[in-house]
Amino acid sequence: QVQLVESGGGLVQAGGSLKLSCTASGRTLRDYTMGWFRQAPGKEREFVSAISWSGGSTYYADSVKGRFTIPRDNGKNTVYLHMISLKPEDTAVYYCAADPSKKYVGSYYARATVYDYWGQGTQVTVSS
Repeated sequence: QVQLVESGGGLVQAGGSLKLSCTASGRTLRDYTMGWFRQAPGKEREFVSAISWSGGSTYYADSVKGRFTIPRDNGKNTVYLHMISLKPEDTAVYYCAADPSKKYVGSYYARATVYDYWGQGTQVTVSS
């Protein structure tokens, strides 16, 4: 079993940037495909991005493509979400998630039900 802890959230002005981290303990992160999701108040949890266990494949929601990237450092047991050109509509609680299967990283990993493990979330607020 793996435990996930997100960090790096905060308040930023529109157009600004943030870097979120998700650090794992209990198991090595290279055993997992990783994803980021977000949930705004009153809305359903929404897929943001996913990355393969090796880091060789990534997948992004259309709403963040070109603005967010999802690097990972298996040596540090950490996956990141680098966010630039932030918009007020990016405001949400951001969650990282882990899944032990190693399928092709595409729309399959856009479903929250795929993932076995979740962090507690970190708040990102973008002011206009």
